[in-house]
Amino acid sequence: MADKTDTSEDTIVIKKYANRRLYNTEKSSYVTLDNLAEMVREGQDFVVIDAKSGDDITRSVLTQIIFEEESKGHNMLPTKFLRQLIGLYGDSVQGFVPGYLEASMETFTKNQDELRDQMQGAVTGNPAMAGFEALARQNMDWFDNAMRMFKPSASGASDDVEPTRTNTDQEASDVELGDLKAQLAQMQAQLSKLVDKS
Repeated sequence: MADKTDTSEDTIVIKKYANRRLYNTEKSSYVTLDNLAEMVREGQDFVVIDAKSGDDITRSVLTQIIFEEESKGHNMLPTKFLRQLIGLYGDSVQGFVPGYLEASMETFTKNQDELRDQMQGAVTGNPAMAGFEALARQNMDWFDNAMRMFKPSASGASDDVEPTRTNTDQEASDVELGDLKAQLAQMQAQLSKLVDKS
């Protein structure tokens, strides 16, 4: 059931008529749900009153705005969340849900600037990607060092080692190392593409 409401001086009164038209009493003009959505984004406080009964129908109009936004493809409400929310209707904890959701959204709103900065940082310089690249470089350095230990050096080569076998082993190691480097470069390119798409 809709509530009767008292409005403050700063609250804009929107009247909804039987023909479903919405009338902004402050600007003396008809408005649409899109106009009301823009008012919400701009932080303008308004209340929607049923012109005939005087009931406060703000909640149902805001719900209608959310429905319209979702139907346009601006999906923010995951299906699982909607199922959970519907499941709470009639539950013994139903009375606690509005306060919990309101407090959660207030916290999210307070932190949204920081979240925007983090998201911007994720696009421009993904720390996970940077960490992966550093780890990949470290692994390649370790692999190079390990391979050098198995390669005889020019100055310290033993006279007992057959030169042709050493050259063959070294060439095989160089080929394997080159293949591993190429594979790693390909993986890094693929990961960069994935990061760019996100």
